[in-house]
Amino acid sequence: MKIIIADDHALVLETLAAFIAGHDDMDVRAASDLEAALGLIATEGTFDCVLLDYNMPGMNGLEGLERVIAANRDGAVALMSGNVSRHTVEAAIASGASGFVPKTLSAKSLVQAIRFMAAGEVYAPFDFMTQENQAGSDIFSPRELSVLRCVCDGKPNKIIALELGVQEVTIKAHVKSICRKLDANNRTHAAMIARDRGLFAF
Repeated sequence: MKIIIADDHALVLETLAAFIAGHDDMDVRAASDLEAALGLIATEGTFDCVLLDYNMPGMNGLEGLERVIAANRDGAVALMSGNVSRHTVEAAIASGASGFVPKTLSAKSLVQAIRFMAAGEVYAPFDFMTQENQAGSDIFSPRELSVLRCVCDGKPNKIIALELGVQEVTIKAHVKSICRKLDANNRTHAAMIARDRGLFAF
């Protein structure tokens, strides 16, 4: 079984690829962006399953997914992400994706999901698809929500710290946590995602 794992986070990519490659029937290729994944398909032909990080370079929302589906012909192509809305997953499946794999999924479950999709089935965790809003405000602590709102308002860490009565280093830690939970590259990216997810009424 030929597999592509495409993710721009090196540690995630290496960890997933190494674990999956530990299964005798799985031959894994790693790609750090969309073009690299497309290049592997062009060189080696159709893969049984391709996992694409939704937020990696070149994806442009579902446009990148559709390009890989077209290139990989009859092979399975799925999204994976640490934070994406149910609406996006539903749109991806409607576009021909074989499913969605949360990055919170256990390694054992990931392998099962790959086998399932490679067999022609559509995979999406039941608990994810029945949640009202996976990317909603419930993933943040009250303090993180306060910090995120200030970030969305364009306030620097120093001002946020003064307003909330804490040290600037504390705000930096909150911003780092927020970026991780939103799978954002930086504070500006986090603000954009928060707006897109409708976390606040702007």
